[in-house]
Amino acid sequence: MPEKRTTPRKNFSFYMRVLNDDTQEILGHMVEVSSTGMRLETVGPLPLNKDYYLRIDITPDLGSVPFIVFIARTKWCKMDVIQPNLFRVGFEIMEIVPEDREVFLRIVNKYGS
Repeated sequence: MPEKRTTPRKNFSFYMRVLNDDTQEILGHMVEVSSTGMRLETVGPLPLNKDYYLRIDITPDLGSVPFIVFIARTKWCKMDVIQPNLFRVGFEIMEIVPEDREVFLRIVNKYGS
């Protein structure tokens, strides 16, 4: 299967939870990140092509706000081959306000490797 991604992903070296902003439940945590999306590790499968309002709580060194919120769409979902009780889910950022985008890019640059 040819690679469709146009933006390189980076491994994520920091444990950062991602919440469903509508329900306030933890959706998963980031394991890879790019300027246009991320891969989460989740405890259950997520439906494809569904938009979520996602929230990331941030630390003061990343910005002056306590969290950022944006809309991201699930692009793929696969069971983890090593830990079958976990799922890997790819998200594409669909909408994000410019101020939150700046914070997200700081997250990518600071914790992505």
